[in-house]
Amino acid sequence: MAKGKKAVGSKVTINVKKGDTVKVIAGKDKGAEGKIISVLRDENRVIVEGVNRVKKHTKVVNTGGRAGNTGGIITTEAPIHASNVMLVEGKGVTRIGFRRDEVTKRRADGSTYTTTRSVRISRKTGKEI
Repeated sequence: MAKGKKAVGSKVTINVKKGDTVKVIAGKDKGAEGKIISVLRDENRVIVEGVNRVKKHTKVVNTGGRAGNTGGIITTEAPIHASNVMLVEGKGVTRIGFRRDEVTKRRADGSTYTTTRSVRISRKTGKEI
């Protein structure tokens, strides 16, 4: 299999999600903290606010009247690999684990039943995230 390619049908597990505050642990922006704007599961990458900023040159587009963009140089965030970020908890960073908690749910007819729910936890403290 070629480098950087994943097997057909394989799923990539990314433990961080949109809205999490993360710290960059490798690369040119090492030490920077920011919120996750989006998660690109297929590429195993995340876009973090204020991290890995790149300049993009855009062309003037006159179609669409007022809706057309003016063109120029736009600074935007580029994706970074998910393995290069860690979740921020308190003053430091932590790894993420999962725990199955039993919960009681209610059906539409009013009866109840117990089932399990997956919860993200901090590996450092064991608390729910």
